[in-house]
Amino acid sequence: MLMPSKIGDLILEFEDEQLLSLSIEESSEQRLGSNIKSNSKLEKSIRQPLENYFSSSIPFETITLSPKGTSFQKAVWRELTQIPLGETRTYGEIANKLHSSPRAVGNACRKNPIAIIIPCHRVVSAKGIGGYAGATEGKQLNIKRWLLNHEGVQL
Repeated sequence: MLMPSKIGDLILEFEDEQLLSLSIEESSEQRLGSNIKSNSKLEKSIRQPLENYFSSSIPFETITLSPKGTSFQKAVWRELTQIPLGETRTYGEIANKLHSSPRAVGNACRKNPIAIIIPCHRVVSAKGIGGYAGATEGKQLNIKRWLLNHEGVQL
């Protein structure tokens, strides 16, 4: 399913009635996906919370996720879902909680298959914004800045 958003087109993939992945395909258009037609209840149940998020920063509470990854990656992603809207954590803070390293946490964030809903954009470096989707500059980092600003985080 393709859903236009304020940060680019969102590509949503489903499997076994669960959201498997959400990625951002950068787009120059600034629009919401209210005109996207969904073929299933699941797609509709995910489209509405995403539209709500982009229109007014409402947190995601009812979306069933099924990310595929290693047990460590899943542990990191679970920690990310515990970061409240409007707050951030550092790679080091999450690493300490998981008895790991900031670099390992960053690598798990880079592999996050469900962007925005598993909020890897809320993880920052101890000395600044950090990276996003494996990038430390350019459009991906601008998306991270937009998401954080949209959620009320001042950097």
